Amino acid sequence: MWNPNTPVSEDCLYLNVWGPHYKTPTPRPEDRVPVLVWIYGGAFVSGTSTLDVYQGHFLCKSQNVVVVSMNYRLGPLGFLAINGNQHIRGNQGLLDQRLALKWVVDNIAAFGGDPKKITIFGESAGAASVGFHLVSPGSQGLFQRAVMQSGAPNAAWAIATKNEIYERSLKLAKLINCPVDYPARLEYCLLNADPKNLFLKQYENLVPPSVLPYPFVPHIDGDFVPSDIETLLNSSTLPNKELLIGLNKDEGTYFLFYGMPGFTREGESLITRKNFIEGLPLVMTNSSEIVKEAGISYYTDWRDENNTKSNRDEMARMVGDSLFNCPVVDFATRYAERGGKTFFYFFDHVSSKNPWPKWAGAMHGYEIEFVFGMPLNPVLKYQQDEITLANKTMQHYGDFARTGNPKFKGGDWPLFKANTQEYLSLNDDSTGVKKMLKANECHLWNNLFPKFQNMSDILRRCSSSGIVQYNWVFLLILLVISLTH
Repeated sequence: MWNPNTPVSEDCLYLNVWGPHYKTPTPRPEDRVPVLVWIYGGAFVSGTSTLDVYQGHFLCKSQNVVVVSMNYRLGPLGFLAINGNQHIRGNQGLLDQRLALKWVVDNIAAFGGDPKKITIFGESAGAASVGFHLVSPGSQGLFQRAVMQSGAPNAAWAIATKNEIYERSLKLAKLINCPVDYPARLEYCLLNADPKNLFLKQYENLVPPSVLPYPFVPHIDGDFVPSDIETLLNSSTLPNKELLIGLNKDEGTYFLFYGMPGFTREGESLITRKNFIEGLPLVMTNSSEIVKEAGISYYTDWRDENNTKSNRDEMARMVGDSLFNCPVVDFATRYAERGGKTFFYFFDHVSSKNPWPKWAGAMHGYEIEFVFGMPLNPVLKYQQDEITLANKTMQHYGDFARTGNPKFKGGDWPLFKANTQEYLSLNDDSTGVKKMLKANECHLWNNLFPKFQNMSDILRRCSSSGIVQYNWVFLLILLVISLTH
């Protein structure tokens, strides 16, 4: 479902539009409908708007909306940056998205869309992109509402510093034999490099091994991304747009099949304790040893630490919590705290068409087929309850695009607030309101782990071994207290 169905090309800046049928050649202003603009995911390294799962005709027809999807540059073509070079400044992929949004504002009325009622929505890196537009001053005025599915710009995999991108870019330039000491020649070499070679070389040790080892992502450039996400969310100058944001039940399982020790694409992947310990550094790549020990402690069932099923499930939970669950909950909480009207969903249906092992559950990305109404295609022979779920999901999106409230059983969807964190559970047999999703796990990832990491960094800089020894004991005591309360 995710494999590209069109040739890979640097010439990719196209968009697609699905609009209602009108009896008149030019839609009248009073007939204009809301617009939903899709931004695909793929870790900022892969993806295309042409995938079958992104086809917008069912969503367009069922909700009487205009649906737009876009392409944007990826990997080094989209996010490589050279220090001091005005032509290769980075974040090209985000600028491509902004240009597409400007086109929509200027032209969508000709397709029957209302340029004053635009909702951007995306999944994974697409959701992180939506988040970047939400906090970027230059994107304000191009849309009114936003939907973020399983991704956020504050996730470690979604954002880098200037220096990180500069260093990775120079490493890549050296790998393709560009002269890095001569700015003009470096620029000429990069601009004339084979795009396929650039893409292949980006995987050669530019970043430490990890579960998501992709070096070229958006960075804090002082322009599109003026500062870190927390600072931007605290800014009083940004407007508070309505936000629908959410997660799938088993966000982590998809990524286990791509290089995590002991996991295979067939069978139960019952991993050993050794596999679990070997896999942990790929999740907590930049963490100190004490933080890794805390991770092991929290995600181990100490009643039976060698239980292979438990080791598998806990590794899946750790990957999901670190990459998606806790960054998304953190973004939603901060956005709600600043006054943004926020709605949260939790998708826990396992598609009957999911080709992965059953234990993998409601995986990352597998809500998209319901958002776009894929089960309504009779050729695919989805189950009747899945057709119902697809219609219900599209109705939520249509209501949100029209009114700013996704609605719930004819009433209002409860607001997600920092103190109560109410969210809606979406599945085929029941839909109910719950509270405090992943509260314990996200307290760990969003609060305790950063504090322990900061303390570890301070201790590393201490010159006196006596002070270091004393402080490590103090840190261990704090760790035990924190994890047992």
